Amino acid sequence: MSLPVWLQNDGAWIAIGISVLFVLAGVVMHSVFLNILKQPPGDLPSPLAPPNESRPHE
Repeated sequence: MSLPVWLQNDGAWIAIGISVLFVLAGVVMHSVFLNILKQPPGDLPSPLAPPNESRPHE
């Protein structure tokens, strides 16, 4: 059984490989985002709160 004409070109295999790479990267990023979103929110410092450091202003 021979390959179809459109798969006998090296460029087609490169395009398929890049496409599979992007799909795998999307699946990994999706799982990472879900893990981040499932975590409880941490104590983020408020941008309006003064810093806790006690340095004298010069």
